[in-house]
Amino acid sequence: MHAPFILFTAIALAGTTLLAWLWPPALWLLLLVLPLVGLGVYDTLQSKHALRRNYPLFGRGRWLMEWLRPFVRQYLIESDTDGAPINRMFRSVVYQRAKGARETVPFGTRVDTYRDGYEWIGHSLSAIDAAEVDADLRITIGGPECRQPYSASIFNVSAMSFGALSRNAVLALNGGARDGGFYQNTGEGGLSPHHLEPGGDLVWQIGTGYFGCRDRDGRFDPEAFTEKARLPNVKMIEIKLSQGAKPGHGGILPADKNSPEIAAIRGVPVATEVASPPTHSAFSSPLGLLDFVARLRELADGKPVGFKLSVGRKSEFVAICKAMVQSGIRPDFVTVDGGEGGTGAAPLEYTNSIGMPLREALAFVDDCLTGFGLRDSIRVIASGKVLTGFHLVRNLALGADACNSARGMMLALGCVQSLSCNTNRCPTGIATQDPKLGRGVVVTDKRGRVAQYHRRTVHAAAEIIASAGLHHTDALTRTHINRRVSQQAVMRFDELFPYLESGSLLGEHPPPAWRLHLDEASPETFMPGRCLTRIDQRCTPVA
Repeated sequence: MHAPFILFTAIALAGTTLLAWLWPPALWLLLLVLPLVGLGVYDTLQSKHALRRNYPLFGRGRWLMEWLRPFVRQYLIESDTDGAPINRMFRSVVYQRAKGARETVPFGTRVDTYRDGYEWIGHSLSAIDAAEVDADLRITIGGPECRQPYSASIFNVSAMSFGALSRNAVLALNGGARDGGFYQNTGEGGLSPHHLEPGGDLVWQIGTGYFGCRDRDGRFDPEAFTEKARLPNVKMIEIKLSQGAKPGHGGILPADKNSPEIAAIRGVPVATEVASPPTHSAFSSPLGLLDFVARLRELADGKPVGFKLSVGRKSEFVAICKAMVQSGIRPDFVTVDGGEGGTGAAPLEYTNSIGMPLREALAFVDDCLTGFGLRDSIRVIASGKVLTGFHLVRNLALGADACNSARGMMLALGCVQSLSCNTNRCPTGIATQDPKLGRGVVVTDKRGRVAQYHRRTVHAAAEIIASAGLHHTDALTRTHINRRVSQQAVMRFDELFPYLESGSLLGEHPPPAWRLHLDEASPETFMPGRCLTRIDQRCTPVA
């Protein structure tokens, strides 16, 4: 043992013993010192942690500070514009709207309006009263092949599985969706009884694990799918190709969240880590994807079917559009998930450095569908850090028809951004399968907060477009939003993301900026063509 620790231990024991002998009531100090000395001895002898071995007992202070750091930062240090991934300003407005509290701010903006990246909408001198905006701001989803089109709100609950979320959190979200007239996306974890019980509208997401519609080998089971897809609550089907937080990785359910109930719903062994495959086994090409879309739509009795993706290599989405043109099969919607999307558990590199950010991805998908003459029959849904009315308006101006929000809805439930979603120890009971913690979510109270947050956020979007003189979000264009790109320059979104003309990617002379993507893309394969020569020479698609 180290001499300093031996000396400290001897002095502490001798001093405490002498004090207890001279003043018997101080005996409790000896009872406190002895366990600390034992802990110090253990630290010195253990071989796992170098810091504690060299500095017994005192070295534990580092772990204590690491544990306290998020709490100290969030509650004592953060300003209104600090905090990640959601800053205090946005967390506060979600809480205020969910609770029906005052949401106005005093004394002007706290945002630096001259920083690069600052964005705003151009209002109009012909502004209208918000009461003149279409009352519920809804859109209809369903193309020519759809027999049961769905009327959707412009703001909905993004994909979050039962398993990632607790039973009470799922019940409250679906109850809020029913009360507020919007949909809840089930996430890839399957269609649980808790999604169905409150009676709210559902988008059933089918991921690579086919949870809820898989056979014993983990492959797609059409009979199991048909049984659930035709339930009245299920309004649409979404095929998950990838998600923004971990594109190309597959979902992860930690073993400590995989309870017997969840294992039964998903059809997997209990108490094991469940990692979804990174790709689907039901198809392996753009044409195969569209055949799967058509197959699911028929099995679901004509309900809208679409797919969700985080844009990676642009030529792969171009390949899907080429397949739509070649096959004549169209999805009813495409959900674009930004690289800034959130999840309960993902590797750091995937969270930080993989997947195209939402604004660039959204403009690209909108342009690509337009360039192939497909946009009129396909709705686009945006997902990725959508929290406020302006976030809605900005995404809709870029090309979305509607938006989904996961973290916004979690905050409305009472999430405090403790950043413990991947530990099963969520202190608010939202992202956990521990029933003792899950009881913290009181369903009757939280469903009302979710509905109220939705209503007030949609109303905020209505007020914003009214200020621009518009009656519906479908009148928004990229010309309405401005971004500061430097201290000296401001650009409108239509300048940053120039529009493509309808059908412009179908002719012999496409825009030069798209030529590489078009050359790489083949409807026969997701893999891009190999460009081993100069960029101005054509690529040979990989078979």
